[in-house]
Amino acid sequence: MCTGQCSRCIAVNLYPLAVISILCNILLFFPGWDVKYAKDGHITEEVKYMGGLVGGGLMVLVPALYIHLTGKQGCCANRCGMFLSIAFAAVGVAGALYSFSVAVLGLQNGPLCKVVVLWTTPFKDRSESYLTDRNSWGTCWEPKNVVEFNVGLFSTLLVVSALQVVLCGIQMVNGLFGCLCGTCSKKGVL
Repeated sequence: MCTGQCSRCIAVNLYPLAVISILCNILLFFPGWDVKYAKDGHITEEVKYMGGLVGGGLMVLVPALYIHLTGKQGCCANRCGMFLSIAFAAVGVAGALYSFSVAVLGLQNGPLCKVVVLWTTPFKDRSESYLTDRNSWGTCWEPKNVVEFNVGLFSTLLVVSALQVVLCGIQMVNGLFGCLCGTCSKKGVL
């Protein structure tokens, strides 16, 4: 496979991952599927870091566009273009790692929720993980099912960002081969 075709394949796979990342981050602003918590500022702190929107979203989407253009028509345009794709892919790796880190923190600390009358993060700084103790999830009274909501979306961000790191890492290697070895010829492409 030509390095340009590989670039195009990677970019096509990065597009939906970036969109999923953006959507997950936006949905996290509406726990319990209600706007009132965002209005009142009762949002989990890690959601405000916008790891999915900025990191796994924009910082991956922009490199994906460039990487896709690098692989236009199946072959890379030139060695300089493939060299630049390495830099863009590195930006994608940085963004995906940021999203990954925020998702890990979001899962580790747990959601902000109302416990009796106080808004707090009840699972933060606990010695045992709340993720394996579903009985403790009832501690959060409001928003309804906020623990499941946060765990589902932050877990999705975790998986998506890990895939983004892998794909952008592959593009860095692919770009290096394209830069060192040059473009493919029309004869070699089927």
